[in-house]
Amino acid sequence: MNMSKISEFAKDYEPQQATKNISDLKEVSTDLELIDDEFELIDKVTKLPKIIKQKIIVVGGENYRVPITVIQQLKILLEDNPEIKKFKVKKSGTTKDDTRYQVIPIMD
Repeated sequence: MNMSKISEFAKDYEPQQATKNISDLKEVSTDLELIDDEFELIDKVTKLPKIIKQKIIVVGGENYRVPITVIQQLKILLEDNPEIKKFKVKKSGTTKDDTRYQVIPIMD
């Protein structure tokens, strides 16, 4: 049996890494790898577990969620200017229903 004092465990405890949002970044490189990710949560309505699938990028060891609307906007920008190397994302709204993203190219 593995035992430790609760105080020692608490000092060493690292909370599970929460996924941040791409809009938290000052700028994003178009060369970053897009990764398929998923996690499980309990549905508030049905009270049953459900799997949430998402796209993420990893920057500085932190996971950042990339909403599909950001990918769609970036696609349009790249069609007109395939040389874009960096962009930033502005987020407005606070709930799932009213959140909007605006992708802004950064020119070097």
